Amino acid sequence: MPLRARLGGESSPSVFRPVPQTGVIFVTEQARRHGYRQGAPGWANLGQGQPETGPLPGAPPRVRALEIETADQEYAPTQGLEPLREAIAHLYNELYRKGKRSKYTAANVCVSGGGRIALARAAAALGPVHLGHFLPDYTAYEELLEIFRLFTAIPIALDRERAYDFEIEELGRTIRNLGLGALLLSNPCNPTGKLLYGDALERWVRCCRSYHCALLIDEYYSHYIWNPEARALGPTVSAAAYVEDVDEDDVLIFDGLTKNWRYPGWRIGWILAPRRRIEAIASAASFLDGGASRPMQRAAIELLDPERTLAETRAIAHHFADKRAWMVERLQALGFRFEREPDGTFYCWVSVDALPPPLDTGFGFFRRCLERKVITVPGLFFDVNPGKRRPSQLSHFGNHMRISFGPAREELARGLDAIETLIRECGG
Repeated sequence: MPLRARLGGESSPSVFRPVPQTGVIFVTEQARRHGYRQGAPGWANLGQGQPETGPLPGAPPRVRALEIETADQEYAPTQGLEPLREAIAHLYNELYRKGKRSKYTAANVCVSGGGRIALARAAAALGPVHLGHFLPDYTAYEELLEIFRLFTAIPIALDRERAYDFEIEELGRTIRNLGLGALLLSNPCNPTGKLLYGDALERWVRCCRSYHCALLIDEYYSHYIWNPEARALGPTVSAAAYVEDVDEDDVLIFDGLTKNWRYPGWRIGWILAPRRRIEAIASAASFLDGGASRPMQRAAIELLDPERTLAETRAIAHHFADKRAWMVERLQALGFRFEREPDGTFYCWVSVDALPPPLDTGFGFFRRCLERKVITVPGLFFDVNPGKRRPSQLSHFGNHMRISFGPAREELARGLDAIETLIRECGG
C-alpha cells in the first residue's frame, strides 16, 4: 500500500466524519469571514451566548487575579476538588433545601470544565433508554444526542400557538406513551425564555418521579428570571427545591459559572445528582476529559458563598431587566413578532416573517445583518435534530431568530440601529 494511502492522503478516504458546528460557533465563524474579531470596532455581537462580564452596580467585585499554588500544577480529581463540591452542595442547601430532611453533600456533585462537558459526561453515563427532548431548545444538544448511541433521542415539539406551553397532563402522557426513561430540557429555555417555576416545576419533578423517568434539567440561566410571579417566590429557580430525597429522586441539575456568575472564560460547570449517578458520571469523565482546571476550581469556591451569590443575582436582575424591557419594546416596534416574551434568559426569540424580503427568513436576515456587522442566530439551529433525520424544510423555526441582550447596552444599541436601517432600506 502506498505511504500516502496509509497516512490518509488523497488516495485514501477520510476516516473522520464531518462534525456540524453549533449555532453560535457557525455564526461566529461566518462573521469572521466578514472581518469580525472580538473587540473589532463597529461590530455588534447579538448572537454570542454569554453575558457582559464586567462590573455591575451593586454586584460583588470581579475577580481580577489568581494566585497559583504549588498543588495547582497537579491534576484535579475528575469529580472535582472536594472543597468546591462542598461549597456547591452548601449553596443549594441554603438556597433551596432549608427545612428539608435530605441535603446535598459533596458526594452529590461532579465538577466539569464547562456546561457542554457536564452534559457530555451525563449522556455517556446514561443507559439504553428513550430520551425525550423539546423543540426548540439549546442548539448544542443536537450533536450531544447523536454521538452517544446507547440511548434513543425522541423529539417533543412545543406548540408556537400556545407560546410553547406544555401542561403536566401532556407530560405524563408523553412519558408513558413514548416509554421515556429520561427527559432533557433547559429551564429557563434557551432560546424561548419559557420558564417552569413554583407549583408547575414541582409537578414536573413529581411526574418524572412517579414514572421513574430521569429529569436532566439545564439551569444555566436560572438567575435570569423576569416573570413577576416567579420573582415573588425568590430571585432564582431550581428543581433542587422540589427533590424529595437527593439520593433517590433521579433529578440531574446542570449549572456553572458561565451565565449565573458571569465568568464564562473560567469553564467551570457542575452536576448535582444522586450519588449513584455521580459515580457513573465521574467514571465517564475519566476517559472523556480528565477533569476541570485545578486553580480555577479553587478560585471558584469564594464565588459560591450564598450571600455573594445573592448579591450577584440581585445586580443581574436589576441590570438585565432594564435591557430586556428596552430590547423587547424596540424589536416589537421594528416589526419582529414575539410568540412569547422571555420569562428568563437574556434572549429574545422572535419571528421575522412580517419583515420585508429578504429579511423574512432566518438565514436571509442573518446574512444581511452580517453585511452590517451584526451577528444573530437563525432559529433553525434550535430545531434539535440529531442525525438530521428530519428534513430542514419541515422545521417550524425557519423564520425565527435568537437575538441576545447579553452584551453591554452600547453594543445592543449599535446592533439594533443597524438592524433598523437595514429594515428601512429593504422597504420596511
